[in-house]
Amino acid sequence: MADAQTLTDPAPYDALLLLSFGGPEGPEEVVPFLENVTRGRGIPKERLTEVGKHYFLFGGISPINEQNRELLAALREDFAGHGLDLPVYWGNRNWAPYLVDALRELAEDGHRRVAVLATSAYAGYSGCRQYRENLADALAVLAEEGRPELTVDKLRHFYDHPGFVRPMIDATLAALAELPAELRDRAELAFTTHSIPTSMAEASGAPDDPARGTPGGAYVAQHLQVAGLIADAVAEATGVADRPWQLVYQSRSGAPHVPWLEPDICDHLTDRQKADAAAVVMVPIGFVSDHMEVKYDLDTEAVAKAAELGLPVTRAATVGADPRFAAAVRELVLERAAVERGEPVTRCGLGALGTTRDRCPADCCPNPRAPRPAAAGA
Repeated sequence: MADAQTLTDPAPYDALLLLSFGGPEGPEEVVPFLENVTRGRGIPKERLTEVGKHYFLFGGISPINEQNRELLAALREDFAGHGLDLPVYWGNRNWAPYLVDALRELAEDGHRRVAVLATSAYAGYSGCRQYRENLADALAVLAEEGRPELTVDKLRHFYDHPGFVRPMIDATLAALAELPAELRDRAELAFTTHSIPTSMAEASGAPDDPARGTPGGAYVAQHLQVAGLIADAVAEATGVADRPWQLVYQSRSGAPHVPWLEPDICDHLTDRQKADAAAVVMVPIGFVSDHMEVKYDLDTEAVAKAAELGLPVTRAATVGADPRFAAAVRELVLERAAVERGEPVTRCGLGALGTTRDRCPADCCPNPRAPRPAAAGA
């Protein structure tokens, strides 16, 4: 059985698409971008302008597009360095370069079988199925235009891949080292991710997934596994075996009466200060790069709360364009290519949950509003 690290043949794939969320790159783009994100929810423009203040603090520019350009460059460099002749394209869900334009470009360039990496590591509607719905919508547009048919396969979730986990271990250790020496061994870890409605969390994953039977479904279970892997590695590296850690949430955006995953990071910091915690290291395991929800919700809002409380905090870096993550993407593409060719392959993953399947069942991570067509993939 082949190991993904030894594979070299990308067939049947002839291209990779980097699929991301997108973000504004100027003040005039902020509200139109938010209108794209919230389309169909009836949110008034005045409310979007209020939300947009987070972006205006940073000149109306989200860091996410530039970070995707860096990841794009890292992927191309890694592929070239390993003799993988596979062009890499980029498209976004909510802003330019738009997904449908990226698929048009792929079709025009003669590509027909495309592997897709979505910049979301975990199971869940927003992080997986919605991207597959976006792909189905864009493919329908191309079909209406009479363009050549594309087959797209979204790659499996990569939350447990060593190329995703190990850079975060190093980043957590680096963030601990930023604290005064007398606080490092007593500092706690707060692993952060995007809060989602509890109903959506409980429905995440397929009904027969082992993780689905745990409280919170696959979304919470996968995050807890990553947090545990990092906490164990940090304990081994620092010799502190009983360092407290917790999975917490951020970036809630729903109506107050709808239950969402808790505790919020700022509430958690308040609780830890009351419990006389020495310091807290925030580790954003739910995010691939330092985009707005990291730069504002953690670096701005949570840091301000910690300062108000007099609680020392630092924040670990996200994976970003780390060469190990770029290598992981290459391995995921080659692993999936071998699967599509019908060849046995050893999947690369850490932890007890096991790697996720390549193709989602029809009943996993359901659309909370109404069923919609979704393209194939993990």
